[in-house]
This record gives sequence, C-alpha cells and structure tokens, in this order.
Amino acid sequence: MATAKLRIVLPGGSGHVGNLLARHFHQQGHSVTVFSRTPRPMPWQVVAWDASTPGSWIDDLEQSDVCINLTGKSVNCRYTAANRQEIYDSRIGSTQKLNEVIAALRNPPRLWLNASTATIYRHALDRPMDETTGELGGHEPGAPASWNFSIKVACDWESAFFLTPTPRTRKVAMRSAITLSPDRGSIFNVLLNLARWGLGGTIGTGQQFVSWIHDADFVRAVDWLISNEYFSGPVNLASPNPLPNREFMAAFRAAWGAPVGLPAPRPILELGCFLMRTESELVLKSRRVVPGRLLESGFEFQFPEWPDAVRDLVARWKKELPR
Repeated sequence: MATAKLRIVLPGGSGHVGNLLARHFHQQGHSVTVFSRTPRPMPWQVVAWDASTPGSWIDDLEQSDVCINLTGKSVNCRYTAANRQEIYDSRIGSTQKLNEVIAALRNPPRLWLNASTATIYRHALDRPMDETTGELGGHEPGAPASWNFSIKVACDWESAFFLTPTPRTRKVAMRSAITLSPDRGSIFNVLLNLARWGLGGTIGTGQQFVSWIHDADFVRAVDWLISNEYFSGPVNLASPNPLPNREFMAAFRAAWGAPVGLPAPRPILELGCFLMRTESELVLKSRRVVPGRLLESGFEFQFPEWPDAVRDLVARWKKELPR
C-alpha cells in the first residue's frame, strides 16, 4: 500500500487535522474524498454527510482503500450539558454508523483509522504512558471529577470503534496528542499569539506535561500506519518527548523572541477560559504520552524535541502565511 495510489475517504475531514491530511494525500497524488456537514469547494472532492443518515457517501466508501474518521465536535468549548451531549454523540454516533455501513459493504476499505485521543490516559506527572503500560484515566487522585467526562468519551469512543467485527477491514485507533501546525485557526496560532502579546508564560503550576506532535510527523505517522499492515488496535501519535508546560512555554517564547511572558495562575486561567468559552482541562491535565508502538516499529521522528519543532513552526508561520 505504500507506493500505490490510494482512494482515501475522510469522514469529518473538514477541520484542522482533516485539512492537514487531505492536503498531504492530495499532494501525494492519492484520490481524496472528504465527508462534511458543510461541503465547500476544495482541491479534493467534498461530499455531504450528517454522520447518521445513509446517503451517497456510502458509494465513496465502497471500494475505497482507507477510511480515516475524524468526526467530532471540537472540545474547545465550554462543557455545558448541550455541548457535552454533542461532543459525545458526534464521536460515538458517527463511529457506530460507519461500523454498520463498513460491515455491510461488498468491497470495504482495507484500513480504517479512527480518531481517538491521548486524553484517554490518566493525569500523569510521575511517568510516561505508552500503549502497553499506560493507565487509562478516570477518578485518579489529583484530577478534578469534571475531567472524568473526557475519559468517558474517549473510552466509549474506542469501545464503539472496536465493538463491531470488520474481518476485511483493519482497525487502528489513533490516540493523538495535540497536532501543531501554523495553519490559521489552529491551537498553535492561539499559543503563538499569547507569546506575541507577552502572555506566553507558565500556565497553572507549569508542572503538567504537554504531549504534542509536529504536523510533519503526524502525517508521516499516518502514512506509516497505512503502509505497515501489522498495526491494529490503539496507537499513540505523539512526540517521544513530552515536557512540562513551564518548559513548553519557555521554548515557545524563545522561538518567537519574546523575553518574558506573563504567567497564568489557576484563578486567572479559569477566568480567561470562561471569557474565551473554553475549558481549563485542556491545558491543566498532565498528558505524558509516548509513542511506544511507533518507536518499536522503527518510525523515526523528524521533530522529536519541542525546541526544534517550535522553531520550525514559527519560521513557517512567518514565511507561509500573509499577515
């Protein structure tokens, strides 16, 4: 599968990660089809779907080679009851529907990569979490009870993914760390703006670990999962070197050339998150995730260390995007 031109479908592929992958595969000459609730003209095919109702999108899955499901409401929001329900239903519902459809296809995709999240692991300050020895989160000491919602979503998401047998379709759950690229609207842009405005200091205590992956390594890792057919089950997509938030933000400031950055103690952070309509869990939970299976398979990261990665991302931001 490594050299052949593939037919790749991306349900929910109109967001940040979906655009990264669609652009990457399109540049490689693969046939790319994105399923989107809001179709718009792109260099690749985009078809309508609502993640629950059968439609013409089923024809695009038939005889495709790879399905990469990225469907899910953004977690960058306040966790109101309505938003929690949509976060949950958009992930579990779309995965259940795809299981139903793919299991019934005459010529299903040979590979189905389903989005998952590194948040599935516990709040970890003490040691790294890989796929073999990592501990799933939920009710662990030191973590607020409100964080258990994210764990439930992640666990139920993977359960829904693996529940239905698809003997002709290999399944991989991508437990992805935060994917960083200089694209407009990305989390990298948000963090960079903090550094530019003198606000890129330590967040909370700064002891919590940040798991991350450079966009170049993310798309290369996906290529690796496609090419190496022995992969199935959960796979961590993250740099091998997570680091404490204090060091993460210091490297950010150094890459931009900001001498100082105002810190955000927890009370100020909670207020800022409320005003920005987001949740502090996204930056306070310690995600110390490492890519055990990728490293064991021989995958080599182009950007394993954060200082090198952030310098590259800042340079690309300055060069590629008009301001």
